[in-house]
Amino acid sequence: MQKLQDILEAKDFIISKTTHRPTIGMILGSGLGTLADEIENPVNIPYSEIPHFAKSEAVGHANELVIGELMGKTVIAMKGRFHYYEGFTLDEVTFPVRVLKALGVENLLITNACGAVNTSFNPGDLMLITDHINLVGTNPLIGPNNNELGTRFPDVSQVYNQGLRTIATKAAKELNIPLQQGVYAWWSGPAYETPAEIRMIRILGADAVGMSTVPEALVATHASMNVLGISCLTNMACGILDQPLNHNEVLEVAGKVRATFVKLVKRVLGEIE
Repeated sequence: MQKLQDILEAKDFIISKTTHRPTIGMILGSGLGTLADEIENPVNIPYSEIPHFAKSEAVGHANELVIGELMGKTVIAMKGRFHYYEGFTLDEVTFPVRVLKALGVENLLITNACGAVNTSFNPGDLMLITDHINLVGTNPLIGPNNNELGTRFPDVSQVYNQGLRTIATKAAKELNIPLQQGVYAWWSGPAYETPAEIRMIRILGADAVGMSTVPEALVATHASMNVLGISCLTNMACGILDQPLNHNEVLEVAGKVRATFVKLVKRVLGEIE
């Protein structure tokens, strides 16, 4: 469990850099960070300057906070995230979520680039996350609980907020953007899944698989934040097509769907009260 003092130190540092007081947070996945470029009157803060923040080495992650205005809302975007597969502890992976909560963020949009397990989906589709499956065998909430941060045994029956999902579904329909819905499975990585593992994941009921999102979503739920999850399906998972997987493909497809993703998220932000 993160130390409250460390969270407050990071919060105070960020507050010292901007007069913006964000209420909506965004965690932007591989190749999706350009949404932060849409933020008006931005204040950019490198992770390396923020007390107790880690630094991701993952390709496609810029490692900075961007704070400003978007669609009439005060927002804060994580342009890059930390991954368990990089060797970070889950406390390090989810520490920024605690800081966002301390800053006043109540609604958190978590995005990712991931593989499609559902064979009716296609690369380039966007998927609204309805639920998740934790396949990693650990949990970011393990350890002593600080009741100031959240309850010992949080309810996770509605991790992905129904109200925000309704807003996203309506926005996609109005913009004529196809929006799949499904269950996201968290895989530790960094190796992609084997064909046999993908068959297992499909049998378990997941529609997509990726290496992020679930730790942040669990900690956000523990902190009583409203979570909206959107995945960019960049490839068919291993074994579905007779071709190898590589991260360049992930970034390439994320780049192609970027404009659609930005349009959808901006509409969603405009509808959040």
